[in-house]
Amino acid sequence: MSQKQLKEAFISNLNGTSLLEISAGLSLPPLCLLCRGLLLILYYLHHGKPVSSRKYSLLLDFLVLVSPLLFSCTVLSPIIFFVPVILAAFCAGIFSKIYSQRKREAREPFGQIVKEFQKACLAPECIPAITVFRVYVNVLTSICILAVDFPQYPRRYAKAETYGTGVMDFGVGAFIFGNALVCPEVRQKSHTTQPRFSSLARQVFSVWPLISLGVGRLLSVKSIEYHEHTSEYGVHWNFFFTLALVRLAASLLLAIFPKHKAWLVALALAVLYQLLLSTTSLKMFILHGSDGRDSRLGFLDANREGLLSLFGYLAIYLASVQVGQWLLQRRSSVRGWLEALRALALAVLLLSVLLQLCQACTEPVSRRVANLPFCAWVLAHCLLLLGFFLLTDLTLVFTKLLVKGSSVPCCWKVVQPPGSRKKHGMEAVPVGRQDELSQLCLISAINKNQLLFFLLANVMTGAVNILIDTIHSKAAFTLCILHLYMFFNCLIMYILHARNIVLKFW
Repeated sequence: MSQKQLKEAFISNLNGTSLLEISAGLSLPPLCLLCRGLLLILYYLHHGKPVSSRKYSLLLDFLVLVSPLLFSCTVLSPIIFFVPVILAAFCAGIFSKIYSQRKREAREPFGQIVKEFQKACLAPECIPAITVFRVYVNVLTSICILAVDFPQYPRRYAKAETYGTGVMDFGVGAFIFGNALVCPEVRQKSHTTQPRFSSLARQVFSVWPLISLGVGRLLSVKSIEYHEHTSEYGVHWNFFFTLALVRLAASLLLAIFPKHKAWLVALALAVLYQLLLSTTSLKMFILHGSDGRDSRLGFLDANREGLLSLFGYLAIYLASVQVGQWLLQRRSSVRGWLEALRALALAVLLLSVLLQLCQACTEPVSRRVANLPFCAWVLAHCLLLLGFFLLTDLTLVFTKLLVKGSSVPCCWKVVQPPGSRKKHGMEAVPVGRQDELSQLCLISAINKNQLLFFLLANVMTGAVNILIDTIHSKAAFTLCILHLYMFFNCLIMYILHARNIVLKFW
């Protein structure tokens, strides 16, 4: 077999992993974020000032926010269930040290601190969990698209061939979910009087970079005979085309139907698509082609997975639009967000039950056809991850109230309600200091140029695969390559952010 055939076989005919293992893996990014925040608060507690060196800030962010994920999806994957326990214990130790020192200084009862925390008001202009969710989906995707070509990356984490739940299968759906959370239909105020199809016109213009990237990827892959998994999207299709078409179709539907009914449109679309899969020959066409022997003749036959899975991804997108609208409802207090957290937990539970029922009554999860079980699984785990990030943010808010004047990048600021007197330990963080810290944050840096980060990761992945025999690499060499690859990508974003450069002109 040629090197191209070997690499294609290496990522083919896989069956995914368990839902429990994926859930355990999803707890790692929030724990890394919590660990970084607690370390910054502890540093402030001991030195009376935040970390001011950009070099040390980048190093800390990379070692705490990115490096543990690299280890967890390679050499630590056999003990993946123990990694969150170790990280949680480490975070508990840091928090205990912070609280014990606060208790010696203030001698304030724990119950009183909790009451102050619940009444605390949070800055309403942004929801850090949404930003962190989108950035981490990008980071995890960037790690996986290169790591999957190395033998240290477990085959069960790669995309399943037809049925199954791989980590990378979830990543595709999470990308759709994250895009929908901040789409124009979500960010647009409900009281604004704009033409119903104005958003659609803007989306037609805004997706041209995705279509350009899709065409560029298609031409480059074919010209250098780069290895590709044909049954993933088809012969000519790729994920950039899926992102573009889903955004356009969603804008058209949301111009016709009310935005606050997006979840109903999503449910109707997913159920109707599943009925077609179950009662017609559509599923057999997607899996085996028009002749039943995996024919790839004609554009539709050649790209049937990419074209027909659009219905499932569109359902995920529309449901995510509803989630985005619900998250942006005004909640100024911690108590309000605790209630929102309970609502998220209930939604995850209901979607998990729906997933089990769908799998029992129809078929297993399949990213290849984007069936109803796939939609339910993606939404359930995306809400789970979002809930983890919300819980992390609230934990850091509570810890910041213990250490007066401390601050954490990409975390809620505590503000005072109008006309209220400042309470001990609850002073608002000065805006200048918060802005200064945000410049030293890797998450903010990636968030400013997310599409560029994703594109750079794709280009670097191709370069590494061309230059290196990834399939026969040893563990130490693999970890070195993955760390250099991710650090280079993060460094570029960090430099652009430091110079306030945003490469977006559409």
